[in-house]
Amino acid sequence: MSKNRPVNLDLRTIKQPLPAMVSISHRATGVMLFIGLIFMFILFDLSLSSAEGFDSAKMIMREYFLAKFIAWGLLVSLAFHLFAGVKHLVQDLGYGEELASAEIAAKLVLGATVMVALLAGAWVW
Repeated sequence: MSKNRPVNLDLRTIKQPLPAMVSISHRATGVMLFIGLIFMFILFDLSLSSAEGFDSAKMIMREYFLAKFIAWGLLVSLAFHLFAGVKHLVQDLGYGEELASAEIAAKLVLGATVMVALLAGAWVW
């Protein structure tokens, strides 16, 4: 057994590289999408229940800031999850596995997500 094993395994004190943070965030956005879809399914069910239910769903999305924020958050989470997933698929094919290219790919994922966040914000609000 080697004596030069790391002593400090507290992940909160270890600085993670950007590709690792994007990978962790990819998992987090998957959880956020799963939980956030509950809101969307409830709203979808309300909108399909009747004409009054559809009007209520439209009113909820038009009047309540929290509903708009959840919809915007779901769109941004979906975009990030999609872009990071494509990055992971490309890396699974053997491209961009080096730290420098993984760093560039992570920055591209973040940049594309910011662009979608701005567009989604303009669309939701």
